[in-house]
Amino acid sequence: MTRARHDVIGPEVRGHAVAEVTGTVRGRRDRLIGLSHSLYDEPETALREHRSAAKVAALLTEAGFAVTRGVGDLPTAVVATYGTGDLVVALCAEYDALPGIGHACGHNVNGAAAVGAALGLAAVADRLGITVKLVGTPAEEDIGGKVLLLEAGVFDDVAAAMMVHAAPEDTVGASSLAVSAWDVTYRGRPSHAALAPWEGVNALDAMTLAHTAIGLLRQQLPPGTLVHGVVSEAGQAVNVIPALAQARYELRAPTSEQLAYARRRVRSCFEAGALATGAELELVPHGHDFADLRQDASMTESYARALGELGRTPVPRHGELMASTDMGNVSHVVPTIHPTVGYDTGGAKPHTAEFARYGKSEGADRAVIDGATALAHVGVELATDAVQRRRLLDGVADRRHRPGGSAAARPPR
Repeated sequence: MTRARHDVIGPEVRGHAVAEVTGTVRGRRDRLIGLSHSLYDEPETALREHRSAAKVAALLTEAGFAVTRGVGDLPTAVVATYGTGDLVVALCAEYDALPGIGHACGHNVNGAAAVGAALGLAAVADRLGITVKLVGTPAEEDIGGKVLLLEAGVFDDVAAAMMVHAAPEDTVGASSLAVSAWDVTYRGRPSHAALAPWEGVNALDAMTLAHTAIGLLRQQLPPGTLVHGVVSEAGQAVNVIPALAQARYELRAPTSEQLAYARRRVRSCFEAGALATGAELELVPHGHDFADLRQDASMTESYARALGELGRTPVPRHGELMASTDMGNVSHVVPTIHPTVGYDTGGAKPHTAEFARYGKSEGADRAVIDGATALAHVGVELATDAVQRRRLLDGVADRRHRPGGSAAARPPR
């Protein structure tokens, strides 16, 4: 594919482009709200988002995008492109739900807003020298689809990556906690708990010792470092020494470097449980590590201005930490923004059934349209500001010229 060269497009065309992308998003309002509601009504959990991915793909195909499904060996991933410009702008669409409580993180809003922004930018793509790239990213709530897509090269040509996330308020600039997860298994030896307990090796004791050691370790962990886990298996009969204990633990820290330190310390706690009881320990990484989120300052300012023009006043959260997101991994490679777009949730916080109840509210619907419009405005500014455009294009060129290509810039696991 030959891409048109638009190294300098002056600000004089910006106003017309902003008006056109705004009109395009508003003209698609019913379809975008319909997409958000449809995702909400048929929630699908990580790596099972087949209907959700199909809905996103169908809308973009209808709009003239070139759509590819199953990218990066992820059957529910979608990559849709429009235009041939040298400035590749990626919009990341999430659409996975949470087990048992549906879209309690608002990914129906996230996904529909990203699609709306892509449609808006497509209307001016040829004029502004943009390639619009909608990336449907599965399993943000689990293994981290963006990490796999990053490793598959989907972001190699991307100059800027953007998305908005549903929340109770509008915010910009926050970081997120790096996160890592383990599936933990202890294997012991069963025995009658009354007749011959000394012949058994108690896997539950090993898990209990590890959990206790982690609790004591917390005093020595740096501020902001968190460890939490749930036990899913700890024996079946009370009169049998448990031969199997299983759990999943997550570790979070403000940076990837602090996460690596915490991982070493917590591993020692699990090893201590095995050493003390004689049980065999198996630690298997669950999914991919999420890096801390690094939001691009210039793009953040652009988004805040765009949101202000829509009558919203985002709260600056620079230096503050959100939970965790695989968008963090993207942000270590590509200039990125991941603001939140807010609506009234009656005081409910994400990842609760109460928050999910507001996913089709009037406020959530407005968040879809305002989030899409603001992201599209950022894309227009990046394309029409000569300094920003050159900065982003130089960044892509720099990644390509590093030893190992773009892969060299990816954060380590």
